[in-house]
Amino acid sequence: MWTVLIADDEPAARLGVRQMLAPYAADFTVVGECRDGREALRALDELAPHVIFLDVQMPEIDGFEVIRRRASMPEVIFLTAHDAFAIRAFEAEALDYLLKPVSEERFAATIERLTRRLRKADASIAVATPRGVRVFSLAEIDWIEAADNYARLWVGERSYLVRRSLSELESGVAAHGFARTHRQALVRLATVRALEEHDGELVAVLESGATIRVSRRRRAAFAAAVRAIAR
Repeated sequence: MWTVLIADDEPAARLGVRQMLAPYAADFTVVGECRDGREALRALDELAPHVIFLDVQMPEIDGFEVIRRRASMPEVIFLTAHDAFAIRAFEAEALDYLLKPVSEERFAATIERLTRRLRKADASIAVATPRGVRVFSLAEIDWIEAADNYARLWVGERSYLVRRSLSELESGVAAHGFARTHRQALVRLATVRALEEHDGELVAVLESGATIRVSRRRRAAFAAAVRAIAR
């Protein structure tokens, strides 16, 4: 399930996006609506959606300024009643640029393209670093640790902070061999070298040498998952 934010100063336009998304409810859920750029910036921080339908022309802070003020953005689909902004939209690396009113056929084509992009992204995680954006395939990541509202990716002995919660990441990585050891950690099962008992607790020993505690509630399921992948 991918999450969607809608940012448009026109209530009818926001409702229109909701209605067109309804047939795709199995894959997309709207988590918020914004009436202007300030609300959009706040919602992007608080909700961390996978996708934003973003109006170009909004009061005070327009869609392009929202992007300029952010270090990173989810997939962006611009909405506008004018085609004059198309070049700027693609310079901003938007996935698509929809002219209002949007036909069902045009919207369906956008959703198809968006779904392909998100499925591909589910197999990797992009991280903002001082040297630019790095993209890690899930096969490179040993485990993921909760860090308040963020998550920390562990690649060997190095770690990278991403602006997404552990719960949000779990929905994308679970199908790629990751499992919870406790509330604050997801481990890639293929990296588990051994399961050991330490002071009455089960501990996953990873190939990197890291040791991750397995909670009592999850130990049976986690151990079974490790055994299954080792066969």
